[in-house]
Amino acid sequence: MINRSIILIIRLYAAIVAVWMIMKPIFIAINHSVYSHTGLADWFRVVKAGFAMDCSMTAYLTVFPCLLLIVDQWVKHHKVISITLKIYLAVISFLIAATFIFDTMLYPYWGFKLDTTPLFYFSSSPKLALASVTGWQFIGGALSLIVLTTLITMWLFIASGKVPFERHPEKKQQVVSTICLGLLTAFLFVPMRGGFTVATMNLSSAYYTDDTRLNHAAVNPMFSLMYSMAHADNVADQFRFFDDQLTQKLFDELNKPVVADSAEVVTVPLKSRRPDIYLIILESFSSHLFGSLGGENIATGLDSIANSNALLFDNFYASSFRTDRGIPAILSGYPGQPTTSVMKSVTRAASLPSIASMLNDAGYTSHYYYGGDPNFTNMKAYLASTGYKTIVGDTDFPISQRLSKWGAPDAALFDKVQAELQPYDTVHPRFITIQTSSSHEPFDVARSPRSDDEPKQVTAFAYTDSCVTSFINRLHSTDNWSSSLIILVPDHYGAYPTNLGNLKAERQIPLIITGGALNVTGRNHSIGSQTDIAATIAGMLGLNSSKFKFSHDLLDPTSPRYAFYSSKGQIGLTTPDGETIYDLEADRTIYQQGDSTLNDKSKSYLQTLYRDLSSR
Repeated sequence: MINRSIILIIRLYAAIVAVWMIMKPIFIAINHSVYSHTGLADWFRVVKAGFAMDCSMTAYLTVFPCLLLIVDQWVKHHKVISITLKIYLAVISFLIAATFIFDTMLYPYWGFKLDTTPLFYFSSSPKLALASVTGWQFIGGALSLIVLTTLITMWLFIASGKVPFERHPEKKQQVVSTICLGLLTAFLFVPMRGGFTVATMNLSSAYYTDDTRLNHAAVNPMFSLMYSMAHADNVADQFRFFDDQLTQKLFDELNKPVVADSAEVVTVPLKSRRPDIYLIILESFSSHLFGSLGGENIATGLDSIANSNALLFDNFYASSFRTDRGIPAILSGYPGQPTTSVMKSVTRAASLPSIASMLNDAGYTSHYYYGGDPNFTNMKAYLASTGYKTIVGDTDFPISQRLSKWGAPDAALFDKVQAELQPYDTVHPRFITIQTSSSHEPFDVARSPRSDDEPKQVTAFAYTDSCVTSFINRLHSTDNWSSSLIILVPDHYGAYPTNLGNLKAERQIPLIITGGALNVTGRNHSIGSQTDIAATIAGMLGLNSSKFKFSHDLLDPTSPRYAFYSSKGQIGLTTPDGETIYDLEADRTIYQQGDSTLNDKSKSYLQTLYRDLSSR
């Protein structure tokens, strides 16, 4: 016989989930001016997309009733337990109603889901926070809150009130009930984290379309608020090394134009005005995998391509140490931060400029291919909000092809890209970004090691190298080749070899540009980093790159030449005049060579970055 306390929890859980589901179409209906383009089918899709997040938020709200019922098995004051439960249900009903009402009322004005912003406004200045609210709006909101809280409370009382609390005179029954409720409580952690996949529940999990407004409708408002509170970073007060005037002066000195050699001839970089662009992001690759760059002969296919009909940047650096930092550095020209990740803040990430949006404005269509879960670290939300119309992830592959920890392997990924390629369209060329994943820990790939003692990492890198090389060779054999521009760059510094012991050495990665549309080849020794890719693409296409504040055109001889990079505890700066590495936690310079002002310039860069981040 099923324990009746478990039935109570199941009914309560289902009742709360139902509340969240009903609220979504109500949210859309109230904000009809924003969602006038939607129909009934969209409403159902919104509910479906947000279901997992609703279940996650409900799991958090259900933990306390579970614990309360466990206590009820061992105490005699069952009435106190019953009253406590009802008080708790009334409180969460108020919180559910309040978050829904605030979210619904603020969305048309703010255009993003409820987060800690209104809490900050109210705590810093309650008067100003309420200054824009009319008396009738205040009264209407208060009445709505009372009515909605009452309705939700009654609904939850009905769901929980029909199952009586357990009465177990026998200790054996008490133990059994306690164990069952304990297991149920433990099981709630599954919906809390969003299932058993690599990616835990985050705001990106509800994103399912390139229409940001519909994605917002799918997001659970209480989860959004809770997530914002848990991930809030007080970036405005971090890394305040200098006053604003000195910071700007040092930053401007770092970014002043270079005096170009008058004898230098600038070659037109492209044969095609608007080629198809393939941006391939290589998981965990580094210069140390390329024999021609002084490393081991591991990525032999790409090394051969880089040194034949390609442009190879051999003094290039990764911006940061994780994918969620590296992706915005590549796609938005926005440097990785040592203490936070702009991608984890959906609102801030959505405010960034991006290569995709720039190219969309120039007539391109933007597509993203990834074999893993694009919800990981809110990546899907970032991609959707910065211009990608199509986002292909693990669920777009057959189950038989996504049995690895990170989803579909790279071979299947490139096969899918190849199968979906369209003939070159001069009116609407394609911007295709491909993110690999097989060269990520645990490095399990469908390739035999070249020797018995070959490390798994090396085998995995060689596998991805062969997949990328095969894709480029196949593209070369098609009519699309002459109108193709291919850009290859790692997402962050490499996973092999480990313990290099030097921040600069760890950060060195290759940037390879190839394709039939490329008009200039050879080695380029200009110092640069991932953040410079955006401005370089813009320069090649003759587009304006002024939105990319931290990006410089690597093919412009007058552009500043430097690379800033960071890890969780260190920052580094490399310029033609020297290098510096600074330990943020120890508050000391751990390496200095050349220009003695570089240390202060690296600090000014970091301070400028965090000031910019705090303004978003």
